[in-house]
Amino acid sequence: MTDGDTHPDDPTGSYQGAAPQREGGQSVGDVQTVAADGASASGLGSQEPVLVLEHASKSFGALRALQDVSLSLYAGEVQGLVGENGAGKSTLVKILAGAYRFESGHLFLDGEEKVFETTAQSRAAGIAIIFQEPLLFPDLSVAENIFMCRQPLRSGRRVDVRRMRREALALFESLGVTLSPDRLAEGLSIADQQLVEIVKAVAADARVMVMDEPTAALTATEVERLFKIVNMLRDKGTAVLFISHRMDEVFALCQRITVLRDGRLIVTKPMAEMDEASVIQAMVGRDLGTLFPERTASTGDVVLKVEHLTSLGAFTDISFEVRSGEIVALAGLAGAGRSEVVRSIFGIDRRDAGRVEVNGRELPSGVPSAAMEAGIGFVPEDRRQQGVLMNLSIERNIALPSLSQVAAHHLVPRGSEKRFAADWVSRLRLKYGRMNHPVATLSGGNQQKVVLAKWLARHPSLLIVDEPTHGIDIGTKAEVHRLLAELAAQGVAILMISSEMPEVLGMADRIVVLFEGRISGVFSREEVDQEVLMRAASGLANRAAS
Repeated sequence: MTDGDTHPDDPTGSYQGAAPQREGGQSVGDVQTVAADGASASGLGSQEPVLVLEHASKSFGALRALQDVSLSLYAGEVQGLVGENGAGKSTLVKILAGAYRFESGHLFLDGEEKVFETTAQSRAAGIAIIFQEPLLFPDLSVAENIFMCRQPLRSGRRVDVRRMRREALALFESLGVTLSPDRLAEGLSIADQQLVEIVKAVAADARVMVMDEPTAALTATEVERLFKIVNMLRDKGTAVLFISHRMDEVFALCQRITVLRDGRLIVTKPMAEMDEASVIQAMVGRDLGTLFPERTASTGDVVLKVEHLTSLGAFTDISFEVRSGEIVALAGLAGAGRSEVVRSIFGIDRRDAGRVEVNGRELPSGVPSAAMEAGIGFVPEDRRQQGVLMNLSIERNIALPSLSQVAAHHLVPRGSEKRFAADWVSRLRLKYGRMNHPVATLSGGNQQKVVLAKWLARHPSLLIVDEPTHGIDIGTKAEVHRLLAELAAQGVAILMISSEMPEVLGMADRIVVLFEGRISGVFSREEVDQEVLMRAASGLANRAAS
């Protein structure tokens, strides 16, 4: 699901049948909702919507996840759904999927009211959900996954394997892609797994397709292929709801956009009537000004010195420095070796050659505890698997790397973790219920803040951040950028990995570009632009200048 709106599973909401009303303009406090009358401006004419969600509300205890939200989806349209983490996007998706029932509101498909008790009922009604991380049966073939529970049968109720394979091939050909129906699902890339889910939906005659952050783990080439498929589905009359934090993708793909904020509908308009600034302002409820804070680097002594770092098969002869007060970005395309380099610096992976020094002290290879003692903090790319313990509380996650400060006589006194974590929770503006609640109950952006908090509490002299704004909303991105700028101003050395060119150009004082495990260029902020970076990242330039 989207990182944004994680709540404890509670699919048993009570349905209250209010009188059906069609979607219309309304004002709730500072919330001005705009009706889907913009369908005409989107080229949809006067056609009736395939799906209508009217005045839906859903709560989890005292938390109002959705408040009076309405949405219409039209055949042959891609509609973007955006909002900050915690805005209600995932709750809305789970209602459409049949995992949650709203407490009030109505859902119509082709004008007929529906009440889904299960996800199977939603699928049977023609709604398909394409998740960020698809759940396929790894030991079954692609064709078997596509036709799961719908296998064509021969006499004697035996599965007609040839027909199943033939129909899977025809579906792939109709979407212009090549994938063997005989291949096991195990080992497929995320992009190919999503493709299988899309083909499964097409095979089931899905009329509504909800894509929940489908590009988060894809390369640029895979995103391009996905967009071609989405446009083909749109042309065939499928109604697509596309959820993404990436504004460029939403503007490139969608005909209309719906913005949620704090569980409320803010606006639904044709894309032609919106620009990026107006969408961001609708999402966050304020003008962010600039996404990247203005800053002037004031650098000091060398904190990190990397010399001829090598790991066979991953990267070769990597050398660079990071000074106090400086933000250095490691840039490059997927597979260039960026994450492998910082994992080796921190000691998660052993190096085969080279030296790593922090404040003049050489670090042993493959010893993360030595890196921590030397003053390094490490925010990994995969926060769920490597950054936090999802089932432990917020306060415990923040306190874990600093137990020596929290414990007394090898015991952790009651309340000490909460007191230790409270300051950082406040500084990072964490949105949460209680600090003893599991991290799994937080939105993705707030989970990222917990990861940052647990390392900042150790007052590192060097902070390594790998994709610090991956999968988080625009407002939280601005907060993370502000925080990194403040840390640099306080003298912290920051080594940042980012796949987003604007983020690299907007935040870094110097940029080290990797191509196929080697440095292909080192640039200062003043001498580089996106074209220069892409040439270096693609191996088209071999320039090193500090």
